[in-house]
Amino acid sequence: MDVISGAWLFFQDQILGMKWLNELIGQGLTYLGISLESVLGGALQFFIYDTIKIFVLLSVLIFGISYIQSYFPPERTKKILGNFHGIRANTLAALLGTVTPFCSCSSIPLFMGFTSAGLSIGVTFSFLISSPMVDLGSLVLLMSIFGAKVAIIYVVLGLLIAVVGGSILEKLKMERYLEDFIRNAPAVEIAGQTLTRRDRVQFARSQLEGTIRKVAPYIFIGVGIGAFIHNAVPQEWVEMVLGSSNPFAVVLATLVGVPMYADIFGTIPVAESLLFKGAGLGTILSFMMAVTTLSLPSIIMLKKAVKPRLLAAFIAICTMGIIIVGYFFNAIQYLLV
Repeated sequence: MDVISGAWLFFQDQILGMKWLNELIGQGLTYLGISLESVLGGALQFFIYDTIKIFVLLSVLIFGISYIQSYFPPERTKKILGNFHGIRANTLAALLGTVTPFCSCSSIPLFMGFTSAGLSIGVTFSFLISSPMVDLGSLVLLMSIFGAKVAIIYVVLGLLIAVVGGSILEKLKMERYLEDFIRNAPAVEIAGQTLTRRDRVQFARSQLEGTIRKVAPYIFIGVGIGAFIHNAVPQEWVEMVLGSSNPFAVVLATLVGVPMYADIFGTIPVAESLLFKGAGLGTILSFMMAVTTLSLPSIIMLKKAVKPRLLAAFIAICTMGIIIVGYFFNAIQYLLV
């Protein structure tokens, strides 16, 4: 048992966490005469280390996930989901969302296509919630920073929000609040295409290149903000606003996260720094969920496909679910960190 535990810790710290890289960068900066105890030295070490680590993990993850995704084109996904009903369909839609686009704005076109193809509103919204919130990449990156227990619970609760949220919208019979061009769109059957292994590799490579170009600015911005918080923001400030002493910290973090636009890869460095400075774990995770699921640009895009009442219901359900998850994580933080 000790051998298994030791092997897992090595994998988590040195493979996923790349602690060796952090030490190597620290040695390099020290060799150049930059003190790691200074604000500049600490910020440089954090920025270089987190940027390289995220891009390396992200490249491996996107390529692997995209290769898997090549087996689930929209037409095949629609056929799979069409064979299930009720809670099973919502659960399957949420699970399929974990191997699809990495941000909410990328998920919305697929959501619109699934809805136009005749899938129920509950199923399509379960997919829409799950896709940006709990993709497989988030599991691995969260594991590299917060550990396996936090990452797994985060993903399970994210899937639960997706399943429950979609089920509620289904029960409320909100189909009438879809825009007419979505409800009345003719069903289009697309013949399935058999891809060779080479085709799948090329697809994965193109997805990797496209996603990296799209998320790179947010990663640089997120790591930059994280480096600033980690080395320049006093711990007392963070604890006062986002620590356990503030009972409204989770609500505040969720509301602050909603108007932003980033993906989980850009928010993780910020989350890492906030946790280091004393912010509550649940508060941080609520911020991450709000940014990735309820970003203002994605809400604007979604408004084109749904009427205000359905949009308001979607936002309210997601917001309440995120806040509940945040308070839950804060309550059990002593068991996880």
